[in-house]
Amino acid sequence: MQLPGGMPAQEFLRDYWQKKPLVIRQAFAGFECPVSADELAGLACEDAVESRIVIENDKGKPWQLHNGPFEPERFSKLPDSHWTLLVQGLDHWVPDFADLLDEFRFVPNWRLDDIMASYAPKGGSVGPHYDQYDVFLLQAEGHRRWTFGGHCDHTSPRVDGTPLRILSSWEGEETVTLAPGDMLYLPPGVGHHGVAEDDCITLSIGFRAPTVDDVLTGFTDFLCSRSDASGHLDDPDLKVQDNPGAIGPDVIHRLDRLIRDQLSDQRQLALWFGQYSTAPKSLEIVVPAEEPVTPELLGELIAAGNPLRWNEGSRFAYHDFEDETALFVDGEQFLLRGDAGPLAPLLCAGARPDMGALASFAGDDAIQGLLSTLVNQGSLYFD
Repeated sequence: MQLPGGMPAQEFLRDYWQKKPLVIRQAFAGFECPVSADELAGLACEDAVESRIVIENDKGKPWQLHNGPFEPERFSKLPDSHWTLLVQGLDHWVPDFADLLDEFRFVPNWRLDDIMASYAPKGGSVGPHYDQYDVFLLQAEGHRRWTFGGHCDHTSPRVDGTPLRILSSWEGEETVTLAPGDMLYLPPGVGHHGVAEDDCITLSIGFRAPTVDDVLTGFTDFLCSRSDASGHLDDPDLKVQDNPGAIGPDVIHRLDRLIRDQLSDQRQLALWFGQYSTAPKSLEIVVPAEEPVTPELLGELIAAGNPLRWNEGSRFAYHDFEDETALFVDGEQFLLRGDAGPLAPLLCAGARPDMGALASFAGDDAIQGLLSTLVNQGSLYFD
């Protein structure tokens, strides 16, 4: 596998991923942005679309944040320069952007987050900052000057009087200007500041990783929901203590053993993580099909060569156990056994599954039932 631009994916993961920035000139040669600035503004007026406007100097206040959805007239009241419109989850609403994510499948599906578009007139930016996630910054239209470098964290000085985490004492180590098709990779914690040199659109392909808090609370909540956690600790061997206020080491030992026994079930951990990591970002993204299909009709449509594709906001992943494969789609799990097992990697390889290979499964009643379930719940649709 290769990165856009030709670098072998193995080389990139070894030398750059979560280690140091990388500039890739003409990663997407001849790239043309699928949306215009006016279309981004239109999306920012929709209730279901997450959008923000950042103004560098808003009536004397530095780096002010305004959350959408916006009224159309809001854009006519913005300053002539030094502001930015951000539209999140662009791949959820525009199929061309969803297809762009297939260029980044050298990173596991569960790590991919979404594509954010940033439009700014000349001078616009969101200020010097750092992110907690990996990101590829693809220049889609116009030109943006990036200064980046140096590790930042929660102790780095920030600008007061703004809800944003704007770095106040940061200079960066390198400066480049990106033209359409150029791309910059930044690991987590690297400070960066992008300033529009003309009217420009930048696409941020972001990657996510759960926090330790997310893992601990999410998995324990999952365990409690799937097992009888209402039992009480017992102590049939209780003995008289010298001091009733003491919590003896035997109590701590029993608690430690109890927790370890519950948390050591790797099968349950895999099932929880598969569901957690594929859950859609919003309930408005994956909606049931308006015209449900029966398993029989689905088999006929596949046999006739009708292509299936993922819902633009859907997430697919799988995990192999010894005797079965767990398929995870939009927070749901499906256990596949025997000859059905290879269906999971086929569906998870990319947003447009290989229909020739899929047709070989379509004669199986159980698999037709599964595929029709995925279509009817809105995770797949016929393109």
